[in-house]
Amino acid sequence: MTFDLSPGGRLDRALASLRGLAVGDALGSQFFVPGNHPLLKRRELPSGPWQWTDDTEMACSVVAVLAAHHRIDQDALAHSFAEHHDFDRGYSPAVNRLLRLVREGGDWRELAAALFNGQGSWGNGAAMRVAPLGAWYADDPAQATHQAEISAYPTHQHREAVVGAMAVAAAAALVASPDGPPSPGALLDEVVALVPKSAVGAGLRRARDMLDYGDAGTVAAVLGCGRRTSAHDTVPFALWSAARSLGDYERAFWTTAQVGGDVDTTCAIVGGVIAAGKAGTPPAEWVARTEALPKWVPDVRVTPS
Repeated sequence: MTFDLSPGGRLDRALASLRGLAVGDALGSQFFVPGNHPLLKRRELPSGPWQWTDDTEMACSVVAVLAAHHRIDQDALAHSFAEHHDFDRGYSPAVNRLLRLVREGGDWRELAAALFNGQGSWGNGAAMRVAPLGAWYADDPAQATHQAEISAYPTHQHREAVVGAMAVAAAAALVASPDGPPSPGALLDEVVALVPKSAVGAGLRRARDMLDYGDAGTVAAVLGCGRRTSAHDTVPFALWSAARSLGDYERAFWTTAQVGGDVDTTCAIVGGVIAAGKAGTPPAEWVARTEALPKWVPDVRVTPS
């Protein structure tokens, strides 16, 4: 079968990744509820429906902008984030304020650059939403990293946040490759080669060295699992977990969720990366229990330009 590089084919792959991201996000978020903790230990599903969080809402904007522009347009992305911003989806206080001000006419460039005393946010928000972009650029991982860098800036301008987004997009592009996903080691090696030197990159190199570790808890203790909600505390473990479970969405989810931390975000990243590949579709029962994607997300093939 010919690999479809039309905008419609790219959208199909991005939507598959988005659905995997949404399931991971929505199911992962259920385990912040104390009453569901015993279910997590037993790998049992909570009752539905499962509501997704800001991770999915922002990823929907990434896909919508790609469908409309066939690339990342930063102004369109920032305004989509602001227009569709639902305060109750679990956004951080800083991003809540930024998107409100953009909606009121503020300049996202100035607002994002001013966060955290001018350092910009190094949070994991740019990474959590970007796997579908990687799936869109399945034929060109280098372009995926470039577009991911562009996509980060409307909300996250710290180097580590930007590199975290680049790494997740690169991984999703490699998993969605027309040649099929690489081996776990090759996947992390190629991601490391595509991103700049950084704390995220150093974490990815450690993740590569730990691929033969069977205890996810030990790996999370070394790499982090999002407890600090920073990119470098989140992305290396998420990509370690994805690399070890390529083609097996259920295994990837439970491995990721059971270590705790920022579970909705780590599972969103893993779900989006795994589902970028043809063999990574989440179980139909899980999809059925997950809140539907918003109606403003394009769900049909677009006409090639």
